[in-house]
Amino acid sequence: MKSFITITVFLSSLIFAEEVPQFDGGRAFGFLKAQCDFGPRVPGTSGHRKGLRHIVQTVTPLADTVIQQSFSHSDVYSGKLFKLTNVLARFRPTEKNRIWIAAHWDSRPWADQDKNPKNRSKPVLGANDGASGVAVLMELAHHLANQRPKIGVDLVFLDGEDMGKAGDLEHFFNGSRYLARNIPSPVPEYCILVDMIGDKDLQLPVEGKSAEQAPELVDQLWTEAEILDLQEFRRDIDYFVDDDHVVLYQEGGIPSVDIIDFRYGTGKVNYWHTVEDTPDKCSPGSLATVGTLLLHHIYEKK
Repeated sequence: MKSFITITVFLSSLIFAEEVPQFDGGRAFGFLKAQCDFGPRVPGTSGHRKGLRHIVQTVTPLADTVIQQSFSHSDVYSGKLFKLTNVLARFRPTEKNRIWIAAHWDSRPWADQDKNPKNRSKPVLGANDGASGVAVLMELAHHLANQRPKIGVDLVFLDGEDMGKAGDLEHFFNGSRYLARNIPSPVPEYCILVDMIGDKDLQLPVEGKSAEQAPELVDQLWTEAEILDLQEFRRDIDYFVDDDHVVLYQEGGIPSVDIIDFRYGTGKVNYWHTVEDTPDKCSPGSLATVGTLLLHHIYEKK
């Protein structure tokens, strides 16, 4: 009798288990290219306005609620006043058991790391550094709309992340700084930030500051990646990166992890903050690797 009950419970769990959707790397790559087709999404430009419109038009039919957090930002370098906008696409917005998945959607005003000095005043297209995270979030939105998760999820598109000059951290992360001071209710349990995750040669070691501020979440995510045999995820700490996740934790009190491949290039070649950050350096497979982990994390979360 005991064996019969055990088998019945096991079969019932299989029948009622929630199937995890399959992440479509090709469709996500289409979202990446669409963002890049607008040109650099630098605040104050037509590319920035088109990028925002594309995000809002994509997620509005899918999400339960969309919040646009618009705010003015005075640029210390040019003296200009810019309108910046965070977008939160909310699924099950009243559910208290909720998490954030975040990415920045703006691109850098200057290619200050370019090997050619003539390019260093040009804007960065931001295929990997910007559009890759947006692409993953947009693909997630389609699945969250088609198959409602058990938990609340906010897809958070952050603006004004890349407006600072090298070494001047106070003027980076403007969207996350504003959000940290204006968190909509219910407050999330934690945030997973995805940044620079489209690199064809994707390698995802643990980011050091993530391990310091949210060690249990890091262990959970990288364990899930191991179970899924996502070999791009590695347990070693390769670098410490100041990014939106640090601001969200330090100023907003939200434990946050950054999934990031900060070594963008091959060998001595660097594409980060250069005019070479273009879609041909990115891969649908890389987007699918990160997106697959996130879908399993969302739909398997208790």
